[in-house]
Amino acid sequence: MKYHRYLKWFAVASTIGMLLILLGGALVTKTDSGMGCGRNWPGCNGELIPTEINAEVLIEFSHRLVTGAVGIFIVVLAVWSWKALGHVRETKFLSIMAVFFLILQALIGAAQVLWGQGDFILALHFGISLISFASVLLLTLLIFEVDKKYDAEHVHVGKTLKWHTVGVTVYSYIVVYTGALVRHTNSELSCLDWPFCDNSAIGLPSTFHQWVQMGHRFAAALIFVWIFIIMLHAIRHYKDQRIFYTGWIIAFLLVLAQVITGATVVFTQLNLYIALLHSLFISLLFGLLTYMILLVLRSNRKS
Repeated sequence: MKYHRYLKWFAVASTIGMLLILLGGALVTKTDSGMGCGRNWPGCNGELIPTEINAEVLIEFSHRLVTGAVGIFIVVLAVWSWKALGHVRETKFLSIMAVFFLILQALIGAAQVLWGQGDFILALHFGISLISFASVLLLTLLIFEVDKKYDAEHVHVGKTLKWHTVGVTVYSYIVVYTGALVRHTNSELSCLDWPFCDNSAIGLPSTFHQWVQMGHRFAAALIFVWIFIIMLHAIRHYKDQRIFYTGWIIAFLLVLAQVITGATVVFTQLNLYIALLHSLFISLLFGLLTYMILLVLRSNRKS
């Protein structure tokens, strides 16, 4: 149906837009452009549209414009999906989640501009945006499932994979939070060696910033090992269900890319492009893990 074809294109555009919001927010943080528009919101430096433009103003104001434009897309997508695919049980829930968390992340961003917030609260900003992105991504995948070109309805998941999937997805959010905390506490270069803080004198961190940095590294190492174990389990037991077999291989490649870019950020002393790739890979990984959760919830295997 043409109706669904147009909805597919719109959903893809909305998903890309949410990725741009995530990367734009990371760019604002990594370039210290959060105060580019001063303590003004939604205006910028006392104007609706800034007349004096520098790098910080351009980055912050562009992020606001993209968030506003994509926000309209998300609302339209939620309503359109609700009407077109309301019979699919996950559609209404995901539509509400996408809009709710998009608004929530925008309000947290506005509150930071107007009044300022602590690092531990700011670290939640990226994670909240990530939930909205995952909701939009899942809506998009639901829309593409209508064609029945791949079987994502009749899945069978054993208890082992089910609990691994739920556990690693919840844990991935903790990894995201620790990574955001590294950025917001300016702890990126507190440890100039990798994988340890000081490879020549391995020991416990000695400062708060080193504890934050090494805490994130430990969390990232654990999720790397965990997803590797899940991938091996899927390869061994789910060759007949390609969606799991392929999905967990992709998940491992994404977490591997995340670890490599995380180490490279240290080696290059905060290369901006590598840092943005690091944010991109964790965003894609979280989106994929939430899709695995959706599949697990559909499973009808009891053993």
